[in-house]
Amino acid sequence: MRTQRVLVVDDEAKIRMLVRAYLEADGFAVTEAADGTGGLRAALDEKPDLVILDVMLPGLDGFEVMRRLRKTSDVPVILLTARDEELDRVVGFTTGGDDYVTKPFSARELALRVRAILRRSTTSAGAADPDDAILRFDGLMIDPTRRTVVVEDERVVELSALDFDILHALAEAPGHVFTRRQLLERVWGHDFFGDERVVDVHIRTLRRELGDDAAQPRLIGTVRNVGYRLVASAVPA
Repeated sequence: MRTQRVLVVDDEAKIRMLVRAYLEADGFAVTEAADGTGGLRAALDEKPDLVILDVMLPGLDGFEVMRRLRKTSDVPVILLTARDEELDRVVGFTTGGDDYVTKPFSARELALRVRAILRRSTTSAGAADPDDAILRFDGLMIDPTRRTVVVEDERVVELSALDFDILHALAEAPGHVFTRRQLLERVWGHDFFGDERVVDVHIRTLRRELGDDAAQPRLIGTVRNVGYRLVASAVPA
């Protein structure tokens, strides 16, 4: 089995050394970068399985590294920050972060988060079954095998792996209301660590990409104080 590789981008050498020690003890191969420019270059050149990315970096900050990285890569990213502001979490998730850890943190917990995210990513990547039926709804088509989405019978929508998995989870049970926790368990896994509001950020991204209106949804509806459901009508095969 191939050893999974993690890139740690942080300007504090002690943090890089501590995280490396825990990850290598768990069997991961670890590479390091000390600034945003080096981290972005390493992420693009080395193509790690996961990136641990500090937000407050010299040169390019972590958010800018994320924005540039997401133009060509959907590698899972855990963001590290010394700040615990809700706006920072929202920005982090909006730019494509998979998890958000506030300093100071437990290196053991961080290693567990790495393992959980990689297990979820591996499961998602291998979940496509050639026998899976294409899911068709009014104005929406989802192909689980090719992991493609088409809206209004003509526009192919490019979704991140997480956004596709959330949409697919909703589409497998149209009309069923999923709580945030249920979506987290289906997409991230039972051992998800972090803020449940990450689901809200991904739903907003999905609606934007699909051209859906939260006020008058055609595809994804909100059930206040409960969760989300697919409201589009299924089209008979």
